[in-house]
Amino acid sequence: MSNISSVVDAPPGLRAPTRRTVDAFTRTLHALLALSFVGAYVTAESEIFRWVHVNLGYTLAGLLLARVVWGVLGPRHARLSALWGKLSGLGVWLKGLRAGHASWSQAQNLYMAVSVALLLVSIAPVVLSGYVTYQEWVGDWMEEVHEFFGNFMLMAVLAHIGGVLALSFLRRRNLATPMLTGRVPGVGPDLIKRNHGLLALLLLTMVLSFWVWQWPSATQQQMSGNVDASHLAAGKAQSDEDDD
Repeated sequence: MSNISSVVDAPPGLRAPTRRTVDAFTRTLHALLALSFVGAYVTAESEIFRWVHVNLGYTLAGLLLARVVWGVLGPRHARLSALWGKLSGLGVWLKGLRAGHASWSQAQNLYMAVSVALLLVSIAPVVLSGYVTYQEWVGDWMEEVHEFFGNFMLMAVLAHIGGVLALSFLRRRNLATPMLTGRVPGVGPDLIKRNHGLLALLLLTMVLSFWVWQWPSATQQQMSGNVDASHLAAGKAQSDEDDD
């Protein structure tokens, strides 16, 4: 109780104490995943920005690999085993629900864990189906598969965002803040000792470098596509004149 009052009654002009709960690398990875998916989804139906869609898909694949490596070799709070530990409580919660004494607090945590798991699991089929579609290895049906998984991932994203907003309202605190700033209000030691800022900078540099590296080839593909489109239009116009 004294900790809470010390934060609330902090003198004007002094910053309230905070604690680090999410490291910089995890936050950067989270932000790049979100931006890459949103960009890829927005440009999915655009022929003009097809190269953007494709390269953001490649970016998602690389970020998924980084997340798996971080989930195996990274700090304990970011481990995939920690996520699995949360998900493993689903069976116990369901038994409690059937018995009539399910924990509401546990249900909230399970919901967020399930939404994160669905997001991570959906990335691989989205990327793979998109790559097969782009290479035209199979028929047009793969494009429908790619669209299905893209919409599935969108639903998982919306469910995750909705959960963050709903729980922020119920708990009377902004649950999105730790993923934006890495810190939460409160006194005491940081829960995350190392910020991994250099790794975050390295990840961001690698992603930006990949986009810059892809820019010349993407521009060339775009110009080639415009030329092909103009040839098709000219051919159609000539065909119409011949028919007349």
